[in-house]
Amino acid sequence: MTAVDPALRDTTSTWWSRATRWTQLTFTEDDPQNLDLDFWTDVMRRSRSNALCISAGGYMAFYPTSIPYHYRSAQLGDTDPFGAFVDISRSLDMAVMARVDPHAIHADALAAHPEWAALDEHGEPVEHWAFPGIYVTCPFGPYNREFTTEVAREIVRDYDVDAIFANRWQGHGISYSEAAERAFFDDTGLALPRGARDPDDPAWRAYPGWRRQQLSELVGIWDRAVKDLKPHVAFIPNLGSVAVQDLERGLVEEHYPMLFIDRQGRHGDEAPWSAGRNGKRSRSVFRDRPVGLITSVGPENPTHRWKDSVISGAEMQTWIVDGFAQGALPWFTKFKGEIHDTRWVQPVVDAFTLHDRVEPVLSRAKITADVAVLDPTRHVAARAGQPVESLYADNDAHGHGVYQVLVEAGIPFEFVNDGRILDEDLDRFKVLVVGNAELLDDEDCARIDAWVRRGGSLVTTFETSLADGRGRRRTDFGLADVMGVHLTSPARGPVKNNYVALTGPEHPLHAPFRGAQRIVGGTGIVGVRAEDGVDGVAVPFRFVPDYPDLPMEEVYARETPRDPAVVTREVPGGGRTVYVAFNLGALFWETLQPDHRDLLARAVTWALGGDGVARISGPGLVDIAVHENRNGDVVVETSVALVNLTNPFTMRGVMRETLAVGPHSVSIAVPEGREVQAVSLLVSGTAVAATVDEGRLDILLPSISLLEVVHVTWAPRTRTGASR
Repeated sequence: MTAVDPALRDTTSTWWSRATRWTQLTFTEDDPQNLDLDFWTDVMRRSRSNALCISAGGYMAFYPTSIPYHYRSAQLGDTDPFGAFVDISRSLDMAVMARVDPHAIHADALAAHPEWAALDEHGEPVEHWAFPGIYVTCPFGPYNREFTTEVAREIVRDYDVDAIFANRWQGHGISYSEAAERAFFDDTGLALPRGARDPDDPAWRAYPGWRRQQLSELVGIWDRAVKDLKPHVAFIPNLGSVAVQDLERGLVEEHYPMLFIDRQGRHGDEAPWSAGRNGKRSRSVFRDRPVGLITSVGPENPTHRWKDSVISGAEMQTWIVDGFAQGALPWFTKFKGEIHDTRWVQPVVDAFTLHDRVEPVLSRAKITADVAVLDPTRHVAARAGQPVESLYADNDAHGHGVYQVLVEAGIPFEFVNDGRILDEDLDRFKVLVVGNAELLDDEDCARIDAWVRRGGSLVTTFETSLADGRGRRRTDFGLADVMGVHLTSPARGPVKNNYVALTGPEHPLHAPFRGAQRIVGGTGIVGVRAEDGVDGVAVPFRFVPDYPDLPMEEVYARETPRDPAVVTREVPGGGRTVYVAFNLGALFWETLQPDHRDLLARAVTWALGGDGVARISGPGLVDIAVHENRNGDVVVETSVALVNLTNPFTMRGVMRETLAVGPHSVSIAVPEGREVQAVSLLVSGTAVAATVDEGRLDILLPSISLLEVVHVTWAPRTRTGASR
């Protein structure tokens, strides 16, 4: 192919909107002498990649830099591997992002510029944890503000790139450099915090906000420095799906045209839906920014670090496909340009080809849902005493359980981030599910209360709202008034052999348990009372009082069911609430008891008042996302993306293969004033049977391999109301 003349190429500020499939290559020092450029050209062409992220400099330069102490690869010689890849990608009409890594320096740079290094509490340079003889940099001093800025400007000045991508730029732990100490004291009047994290220490309380302000300022410095040279170029430091909230919102809106989820694969026995969760999580913080999900072709094991190995094709493809089905653009990354193992190539090509096939339809739509789950990232971070960006809420067992239930139930849902509970976000949904968010500010509780009273529905469990945003315990639930539930005793446990009985008049929540008098209860139990005399309050389940689990002869109930276990309310104004007084989500995630799944799924369905915008049912584990294309308020197209997560180790292991499943029933609400114009399957391209009954379009899919997308176009309803 002929290279595109830079003078003729579109260099507007919207280049990123066309960068939807990314190839990333991270060089190692010996790569310049071992690169097979034809191989990489073929991979980018076959995968239909339209964007490239390629190593340039920072810790190590892969181009002939002229900046002092910008360490060149010892194998560079007279080559320019970075420049070669820029030329190749431009010949393929791809966007180009130059990767820099400013997290470490070599010993000669430290000797010449000791102010560049991070210092420990004793004032000693911090040696790199993985490679002795190099040193960690301070993110708040002149290395980032001056040296990295100079590197970025050199790259932008000398090469035809669209962006600079900075990896590991935020620092590793607290740096006690002179620059950091001085800046923290000037801004707060305090010395940098030392010792174990103490939430009562004024310095520890001030540090997260100060760090956020410093890093936000740094992003602005970098972005303005490259835009001074070429206005269309952006400097986009890497941020995780949660960590983006740790920069000032206005700064992200100004300087981040797109975001990246540096969550490159599953860790250990992480759930197979985790890729899709990362897309939802990023969207809950910034709904109007495209986001790329970075996927490694090697195993993501932070303990063993097998960076040169290859994961199974099924694992790789599922991570990519579940990510883009839930709105995160595909991006694969390969460490080291030299190829020891080509088994990753075809799975990447196949997954990227799937995206290319469905992109024309999905790219003109937005993901929608009636149900949202509160993502308690700040709550989890506060409880763990760690910054948000180190967590991704991976230790939120309550949230994992809720997520698994909704996927199994075939209910599409989105996230509301607990750092951004706003009216405009709540009003997008009909139901908010809170697995357990103990820490909620008074303002957040008031906002949720008001949303329920104007028609929203709330499903929550366990200790939600029993503390404020700083962790101070309340004497009652912050959401007590709207739920009609009040605290009588704090959570106790672990409790063994606990049950909840079906009580009171027949209730819709009883429906999954026909034939049962009681079902499995909790291991953590909160004492509550239902507010007497409040309209719409019901108690469909009560705890069976504790009784022994041994000796076997003593395992029987002595007392009748008494304390409320599940309290529901129909609120004037149309909203509904369900409160479960035990650790439902976390316990389901631990034990996978079907009683717990059915109780929570039924609670959500009752709160929703039906099946919502779409729902699926059928065998296996299938993740669902609903994409709607609207012309103003009118729904023009609905696409339901279905990702098959079923495999021999679905819940507790790495994928070896994806097992085709089916048949599946897909039910889609017919938009008001519309009728079916056409129904198609974007992946298989096969014909599909579809009927309309009582305002819902019902479709039967015989089988799903990895991905299927049901695409429906709508037309104005005729006067007879006929549907096709």
